[in-house]
Amino acid sequence: MKINQLFFAALLSCLLFSTALLAQPPRKGQLAPDIRLQNAQGDSVALSSLRGKVVLIDFWASWCGPCRISNKMAKPVYEQYKAKGFEILAISVDQNAAAWKRAIKQDQMTWLQVHDAAEGEDAVAYKWNIRQIPTTYLIDKNGKVAAVDPDWMEISKLLPKLLK
Repeated sequence: MKINQLFFAALLSCLLFSTALLAQPPRKGQLAPDIRLQNAQGDSVALSSLRGKVVLIDFWASWCGPCRISNKMAKPVYEQYKAKGFEILAISVDQNAAAWKRAIKQDQMTWLQVHDAAEGEDAVAYKWNIRQIPTTYLIDKNGKVAAVDPDWMEISKLLPKLLK
């Protein structure tokens, strides 16, 4: 009986440990896991399709005040660098798709927008271990994480180097 209890305890520990490993955020220097989500028109957009560009992954929501401020700060940087190979992949964690679409229009965001409509372990935000928003990852041309949660001043300094 004790052997069975020890076996099940060990099995449970392994399962919990492996689940924790799955929900680890990507770190600087690591290859960013692929993301495939739908845009407002229902088309699938994959992070891997942007390989060769420098990409800012931005987890946000329409109800998040700091996210909406960041959207405004993103506009001039995006306009300055988009023709040079910079893209923003904004991932909304909104549960309300209508609010998400309204915020895109209100903030006049012209970059890629996708919706993480899944819940629980199926959500990209869960798989990337997103604990707060906004959370951002700057991804280099090779798909590796160049910076985690850089502010717009830091992004502006990194982009000229990463776009070479």
